[in-house]
Amino acid sequence: MNHLNPFSRRSMLLGSLGLGTLLGSELTANSFAADTNPLGGLASLPHFPAKAKRVIFLFQSGGPAQMDLYDHKPHLADRFGEDVPKSVYPDDRKTTMSSAQANFPVAPSIFKFSQHGEAGTWISELLPHIASHADDLCVIRSMHTDAINHDPAITFQQTGSQIPGRPSIGSWLSYGLGSENADLPAFVAMSSRGSGKTGQPLYDRLWGSGFLPSKHQGVKFRNQGDSVLDISDPAGVSRDMRRTMLDSLSELNTIKHATVGDTEIHSRIAQYELAFRMQTSVPELLDLSDESAETLQQYGADVQKQGTYAHNCLIARRLAERGVRFIQLFHQGWDQHGNLPGQIRKQCGDTDQATGALLADLKQRGMLEDTLVVWGGEFGRTIYSQGKLTKTAYGRDHHPGCFTMWMAGGGVRGGTNYGATDDYSVNVAENPVSVHDLHATIMHLLGIDHERLIYKYQGRDFRLTDVAGNVVKEILA
Repeated sequence: MNHLNPFSRRSMLLGSLGLGTLLGSELTANSFAADTNPLGGLASLPHFPAKAKRVIFLFQSGGPAQMDLYDHKPHLADRFGEDVPKSVYPDDRKTTMSSAQANFPVAPSIFKFSQHGEAGTWISELLPHIASHADDLCVIRSMHTDAINHDPAITFQQTGSQIPGRPSIGSWLSYGLGSENADLPAFVAMSSRGSGKTGQPLYDRLWGSGFLPSKHQGVKFRNQGDSVLDISDPAGVSRDMRRTMLDSLSELNTIKHATVGDTEIHSRIAQYELAFRMQTSVPELLDLSDESAETLQQYGADVQKQGTYAHNCLIARRLAERGVRFIQLFHQGWDQHGNLPGQIRKQCGDTDQATGALLADLKQRGMLEDTLVVWGGEFGRTIYSQGKLTKTAYGRDHHPGCFTMWMAGGGVRGGTNYGATDDYSVNVAENPVSVHDLHATIMHLLGIDHERLIYKYQGRDFRLTDVAGNVVKEILA
């Protein structure tokens, strides 16, 4: 090891901090997956022709209020302030944050709704840019989930389990399908914070690989400083020196693998190599000088400010262009227990224009047809007001019984409204869609039979959808 002493520990570990995925290593962490394709996925996949090549998941962390955005309930204006009947919303479904209230008054949305597109999709006045793409959207108003608190609910939405430690959906897709670009990860995660509220914390495990080989974990693009840690060589280290160091390190790791047989060593080698290539590919990716003034204006004033939702949406399109398989955006701040009207205006102001711009940009470039865009959070909100109700202000507690998500592009039937809730937006009334159903449908659009993408761990077969999930065939184009 003496010949490596001139390099710092920082230099040695360049890229080792979660730069997951890469080319197709010929070895994987279990015998089931030993047969891989040149892109790093399984040779047996896709199981059938795919409609989508990649996914952009616009995750709205905190739980957007469905009745203020997409689930129009105009008749509730006549029930303002009345208690929600216990037959509709029993006490055992309330959280401890609001269960001690003296009453649970109906809080109709104060926002105006109008119909858009050929299907007449009802969308709030808060989302004019998204509404302009109504004919591309499949709005699912009958989503439901199992968890009532943020951490288990967001973990369930990202991994198919409320229990931490399972692989995230992006890691499953990296494992099954591999990358389309050897110079960039198959799975990238980005985050932004709303201007109105900090929001719930996000954890690295939400884009982690769990028990899958670590090369399939998501690479987090940071929202300040270098987008990827140690993306630049230390002072005094040339590319030739870096190449020599990595070659020597690969030799040492190969010797170690021959000794202990740990296949994670091969993942480590792949991560180092990907990190080396990313030192060129990431700066090019993040350089927006080749974007037209019209495109930048389309995304909004914050588009060139690192860490904003608008910036992340444009980077998502650039990642999709370059063949990144799964792009996960987290936008924090939708947890609106009090002063919801003021806070949700700010959240929509942060996200609506850039979301609409992303859809328009993908469509203009002919990419929307094979890029699946997904929008939604971990659960919905209560129709009753948490805290004091006035004509202009109210709050809403967590509600897992029903919420709204939408999908666009990538083989989804645009201009579709699927599912419905009851009169109070409390229960699913038609065509329920579970989180497992959503995952099964996403995988189906990518050419994967969710029941056949399996990984054996500690003696048990695991899959993203566990032992549930049905493809929602009615929304497929």
